[in-house]
Amino acid sequence: MERRVVSRKPILLSIAPVLLVLAVFSSSLSEAADSKASFEDNFDVTCPVDHFTTSEDRQIWYLSLDQKGGCGFKTKQSYRFGWFSMKLKLVGGDSAGVVTAYYMCSENGAGPERDEVDFEFLGNRTGEPYLIQTNIYKNGTGGREMRHVLWFDPTEDYHSYSVLWNNWQILFVVDGVPMRVYKNNGKENNFFPNQKPMYLFSSIWNADDWATRGGLEKTDWKKAPFVSSYKDFDVDACQWEDPYPACVSTTTDHWWDQYDAWHLSDAQKLDYAWVQRNLVIYDYCSDTERYPTLPEECSLSPWD
Repeated sequence: MERRVVSRKPILLSIAPVLLVLAVFSSSLSEAADSKASFEDNFDVTCPVDHFTTSEDRQIWYLSLDQKGGCGFKTKQSYRFGWFSMKLKLVGGDSAGVVTAYYMCSENGAGPERDEVDFEFLGNRTGEPYLIQTNIYKNGTGGREMRHVLWFDPTEDYHSYSVLWNNWQILFVVDGVPMRVYKNNGKENNFFPNQKPMYLFSSIWNADDWATRGGLEKTDWKKAPFVSSYKDFDVDACQWEDPYPACVSTTTDHWWDQYDAWHLSDAQKLDYAWVQRNLVIYDYCSDTERYPTLPEECSLSPWD
């Protein structure tokens, strides 16, 4: 894996000048993504009762992992295109081997023909930075990993993790900052998932065979239970209805399907350039050892 050392101090200093830029983008997103409801309205729990709890007002949701197993939830609705956002606070302390996944998938399980858009948060030994791994599958083929570090400690407070999905691009966004841009070429292809509706899932599970230092660091079960927490699910998207929903065609009736959402804005380009300089530690499109011939989508510019 290609890896470069990221100095934590310059990251903390460099975030200040872009806060004003981010404020404009964040405010526009908050206006658009206002469909909040209770957990029960949006999700089904997919784990034993003793691994899932809520706050008294039921607006914060806690998933736990121990040696008996983990926990997860999925939306009751599936969607094709839109804006999906959730605030997460990740497992603190020694979380080596623990993965918190927040993702969209066309199937309830790792089916061989699935489409998938992933955020995976890879646990660490105390004092090491959390890693975010993102990946995209089409028709069961993934291998499109990127890894980033963050400019904050994601275990101390809630931060928003969002996906913008339309027929032109997929954006992975953290606290209003575009972390990854995945473009479509406008032609029939084998890399951009745009045909299958997807559910949104989250889960916490043990992956100590690969998640922390390639599996060298194992989960310390004496630290269990490991708990990740969630709140403020926002969705502004096209709900799938069989055989086809009215919004499946490109009508530009929704902000996430209009021209401004097909490309990075000038302000987003500044943020994205800052991310590329400071936070990226692995990009499969730069891994020529793994891919002597780079995948087709690697030739598409995120700046267009």
